[in-house]
Amino acid sequence: MTSGSIEAILPKLMPMKRTIYFDDARHYFLWNFEPPIDLRDFHSVIDQVAGTAVDTFIYGVARMDGLFYDTSASLRFGADRESFRGHYEWRAYNSLQSLIDRGLSPLQLLIDRAHQKGMEFIPSLRLGEYGTMPESMNPRHGGRGWVHDEVRAHLMGIVKELVADFPTDGIELDFAAPPAGCAPLLQPEDVSEYTPVLTEWLREASSLARDNNGTVGARVYPTSELNDAAGFDIETWLNEGLVDYVAPLVYAHNILDCDTPIEWLIESAHQAGVAVYPILMAYYNNEDRHYHTREMATPEMMRAAFANHWAKGCDGMYTWFMRWPLGERERSTLSEMGDRDLIAHKTKHYFVNRDTPNGQRVGFDRPLPLELPLSSPESVSEVPFYVADDCASDQVSNVVLQIRLHSMVSADKLVIKMNGQSLAEETCLRSRPHPMFPYDTLLEFHLRDVLPRVGANTLQLSLEARPPKLGSTAVLEDVDIIVNYQA
Repeated sequence: MTSGSIEAILPKLMPMKRTIYFDDARHYFLWNFEPPIDLRDFHSVIDQVAGTAVDTFIYGVARMDGLFYDTSASLRFGADRESFRGHYEWRAYNSLQSLIDRGLSPLQLLIDRAHQKGMEFIPSLRLGEYGTMPESMNPRHGGRGWVHDEVRAHLMGIVKELVADFPTDGIELDFAAPPAGCAPLLQPEDVSEYTPVLTEWLREASSLARDNNGTVGARVYPTSELNDAAGFDIETWLNEGLVDYVAPLVYAHNILDCDTPIEWLIESAHQAGVAVYPILMAYYNNEDRHYHTREMATPEMMRAAFANHWAKGCDGMYTWFMRWPLGERERSTLSEMGDRDLIAHKTKHYFVNRDTPNGQRVGFDRPLPLELPLSSPESVSEVPFYVADDCASDQVSNVVLQIRLHSMVSADKLVIKMNGQSLAEETCLRSRPHPMFPYDTLLEFHLRDVLPRVGANTLQLSLEARPPKLGSTAVLEDVDIIVNYQA
C-alpha cells in the first residue's frame, strides 16, 4: 500500500474533532450595531470567542429573504427593500452597506479575522428558500421547492460562490432549518420521488467544496424518521462520503437537550469516518412555559450536555446563542466544551428535555411534560435519562434528584422508582418550586442508596391512588439530576 493510499483512508478512520461556535449574523450581531459600523464592532463577533477552545467559527450567511454578505450570486439582505419592518433590520442592511461603501468586503473581513485568530471559517447556508425565489415555487406558498431545476441551480450558485470566490474553509449545508427557519425543501407528496435528486445535488455541492479544499458539513434532524420524511437520505450521504460532518438539531427548539437521540447517527457516521457535532442549545426555559421567562442554561447544565454527548461518542461540541455579549462565564463554558477532562470532576446538572412548539412542528417529541394516569401497580409511566458521571465515585459528594409535579397533593399515593429500585427510603424534601406559580410540588431526593448508573437510566412513576373528587390530571413537568463533586 502506498503512502498516498494510506492518506486517502485516514480521514475515514479518524473523524476530525472540532469545537464550534455559530453566529446567525443577526440576533447577536448585525441587529445590534448602529451604522456606519465600526470595524471593532464588526470584528467582535469573531473576537468574543477567540482565546477559548473554539477552533471553528460558523457564520449563518442566509435567511429566507437574502444573504448577509456581499453576494453576486443572489440577493443581499435588504437590497430589494423600499422600507424595513424594524430598526434592527435597518441596522443590519446599513451596517453591511457602510462597509461596502468603504470598499470592504464584509464576508472577507470575517474570514480574515477568524484566520488571524486561529479559527476555521465555515459559512452555513439555509437551503429551503432564498431571496428572489418565485412565490409559485416556494413550498411556503404551495410551491414544489426543489422539484424545480431553477431552485436547485440557484442554491448551487450560492454554494459555488462561497467555496470558490471566498477563501472559506468549506461550507455547512443547513438542511434542518425548516420549518421554523425557512420553507421545507419538498412537499410531502414529492419526498419519495425527489429524495435521490436531493442526494445528487449534494454530490455536486460536495465536489465543488472538495475541489476548493473545503470541508462539507450538513445540519440534519436528530432522528432517522425526521430525515427520511424530509427527503434526506442520510445513510447514502454517509456511505458515499458526501459530507465530512453532520450536525443534528431541531432549529428554534432552543432548549438544551442533555440526551439527544442520535446514537443511530453516531454509529452510522463513524462507520463511514464522518464526524458528529451535536448542536447544543443555550436555554433551560423559554417563554413557551406557563409563568416562565427565558432562562439560560447554567454552566453546570452545559457540562452535563457535553459529558453525555462525549460519552455517546460525539467528535466535538457545537453551540450558539449564548448570553450576549459573551462574558467570562460564557467564555469559560466555551473552553470547557473543548476538553472533556476539564469537566470530569465538576458539578453537572442533567435535566430531561421538554416539548416546545417548534419541536412539535417538526415532530420532535420529547419526554416531558408527561401525564400520570391513575393506574395499577403493574402500570407505570417511564422517563428515560442519561448520565455520564459515575455517581458512586468517591469523588462525588452528593446526587440530588428533583421532580416537579403539577396537580399533585399530599394525599396522592405516588410510587417512584429509578431503574426498578424504589426511592421510598431515600431522603425527600417537599417544597413549592416557583414563586409565580406556587401550586406545583417539588420533590427533592438526596440519593444515597439508589443512584443513577453510568449511561441510560429510567425513572418510573405509578400514581396508584388519589383522593375522592380530585378530578384534575397529574402531570410530571420536570426531572433534574444534579451531581455534585467534592471541592
